Formats: sequence, structure tokens, C-alpha cells
Amino acid sequence: MNFFHRLTERFSKVTPLPEGLHHMQAAHEHERPFRLHLRLRKDGSGILIVNAATVLHLNPTAAEYAFHFIKGTDPDEAAKQVSARYRVKKEVALQDFHDFMDRIQTLISTPDLDPVSYLDFERVAPHSADLTAPLRLDCALTYKLPPGTQAEYAPAKRVDRELTTDEWKSILDKAWRAGIPHITFTGGEPTLREDLPALIAHAESLGQVCGLLSDGLKLADKEYLHTLLQTGLDHLLFLLQPDNEKSWKALGTVMPEDLFVTVHITVNKEVSPNIPATLERLAQLGVKSISVGLADMSLRSQLDALMQKAADLNITLAFDLPVPYSAQNPVALETEEDDLPSGAGKVWLYVEPDGDVLPAQGTADQVLGNFLRDEWEKIYQ
Repeated sequence: MNFFHRLTERFSKVTPLPEGLHHMQAAHEHERPFRLHLRLRKDGSGILIVNAATVLHLNPTAAEYAFHFIKGTDPDEAAKQVSARYRVKKEVALQDFHDFMDRIQTLISTPDLDPVSYLDFERVAPHSADLTAPLRLDCALTYKLPPGTQAEYAPAKRVDRELTTDEWKSILDKAWRAGIPHITFTGGEPTLREDLPALIAHAESLGQVCGLLSDGLKLADKEYLHTLLQTGLDHLLFLLQPDNEKSWKALGTVMPEDLFVTVHITVNKEVSPNIPATLERLAQLGVKSISVGLADMSLRSQLDALMQKAADLNITLAFDLPVPYSAQNPVALETEEDDLPSGAGKVWLYVEPDGDVLPAQGTADQVLGNFLRDEWEKIYQ
């Protein structure tokens, strides 16, 4: 059992810490600057955001240690409080607190992290937690597509206008106040919006984890890529076009950077025969995470072989990320074709270019409200 399993078994149930937001920003001499945001929930569990780049979903015991870490509580005093509250020996509580601090320091000092989980933290299962807000908001900035892309790959007829920069900033503000720690910018092709760097910078200024879902071709321009990184981009879902060498060149430009990258592959009849070679080439570039969509559900039987090949190459598969419309839009892989993914409408929401909110991408018949016009509580309930 890992560290936080031991904590859960060691402590009996007690009244949790009060619900609230706590944060710290520190820059110690000779150390890497860091900032932490902790959101405590009613049940005592928490969301810890490390450097606006990694989100940890903590059980109540781990959340309490995070609280003392952020408040700068002296370790002996923290151990004393935990010992009295949980009826555990002070020396045991002190050792657990030091173990927790060591793990946080590792997160702080390690670049290129998974945006959602890392190390052996015992996390609250996001799909079962009693949430007052989703953990991620997927923002489709535009349904515009690059030249030459088939028009049916984005539902442009669904929206009659795109939100302005200031309107999108107000949505990010509203999302942060509601407690949403993670933003992804998607489309269409979001790099076609000239204000993308400004929106990433705004999310960064709030403390939100910020991701981008893109075909990546514009990222072959190192100056543009570095602009996005410097403004606060934390992770990228790169829409690979396996038969396009420009796509591979762009990916080769991205991979050496300090950025967590998941590569998305849409499996169709043309791509399918070359999947093993594609995965091997990705591994050679250093790709550690992939996402898979199916253009044709008749190819579903090939997923097992793809997953085994990925495992052999030490590549993990992500199944809970949205995909850009420009890659076609399989809403679910592991469920029936008409079913929603289990986190849709609860763990994540999707905002269209005009502000309408859907449970997930591709659920246009289930508009929950408009992020600009409607109260947050009405939308999420």
C-alpha cells in the first residue's frame, strides 16, 4: 500500500477542516520559486494545484497535511495538532508530515509533469467525488479550421458568433471563482485565435492549470511555441497526422520543451495498418502519453492490439481528454457509441465559441446554459 493508503487506515474519521481556499507563493534563495493553491471541500478532501501545472486530488488526511504545509506550520506543531486530532502518536504524525513535504518538494522541482497526477499520491477518485464544480473546463475558442480541412470536422453552423477576448477572460474568472482549477483551450483549431497567448496568460494569472488541444502545426514556429510556454501553457494534446511529415516535424519541435505532451491519434482505415510503426516513432521522440479516437467504430476491435503495443513501449493511454473537432469527434471509446463518458457534465464541461455549455464535446442536444448569461449554480445543477 502506498503512503496515503497508510494514512487513511491509520486515522479514524473526524470532523474535517472547514471548506475554503488557501494559497502560498514562495521563492527561497537558491531554490526554484513555487506556488500552491489548496481548495478544501465540505467532506475534507481537497484539490492541490502545484505551480499552476499539476492538480492533485487529495483525500481528507492528505489535504490536512497540505493545509499545514501551505500555512507554514512548524512541523512539530503540525504533528502535535494531527496527533491530538487523529489520536495517533506524535512521532508518527511528524514522520508522515515530513514524507508529505518531501513529495511536494519533488513536485515543485520536477519539470514536465502530468497535469493531473504524479508520484504515488492517493487521490480522491474524481468520478465519484461529491463535486461542487467540475475539475476541468474545455473551452472551444473557435470552430474555424486550417485551410484544406474538411468543413464537417467542426460544427460551425451551431454558433453565430465567437466570444471576444474580454468575454473569454470573464468566463475564466467565473470558472476560477466557482472552483474549476483546470482549463483546456480547444476548437476547431485554437491557434487560429490571435488572442490565445493572452487567454493562456490570464488563466495562468488566476492560478489555473492550462492546456491546449491543437493540430500543432503552428507550434513548429519556435518563437510562437515559446510565447505560449512563457505565458503559462502547462500541457498539450497534440493532434498527430501520421501521414503528414509537417506534423511529425512540429512534434519534434515540441517534445524537447518543458511541456507535458499527450499525442492524439485518430484511427481510420488509412492509419490503422501503420499503427505499430507510428507508436515506435512516437516512442523514439520521447512521447509518454497518447490519446486514441476512432473514425470508424468498426475498427474498435483493433484497440486491444494498439493498447498492448503502447504498453510494450511504456506509453500510457489517456481516455478522459477531449479531442479537437478537426480530428472527428468520438465522444466515447470504452462505452456504447451513444453513451456519455462517465465524467461528462460532472468532472468536465465543454464551452462552445458563443458561451453555450455542454456536458462534453459532441453533445449539442444537451445545452446546460450559457456561461456569460446564466448563473453558475444553474448551469452545473
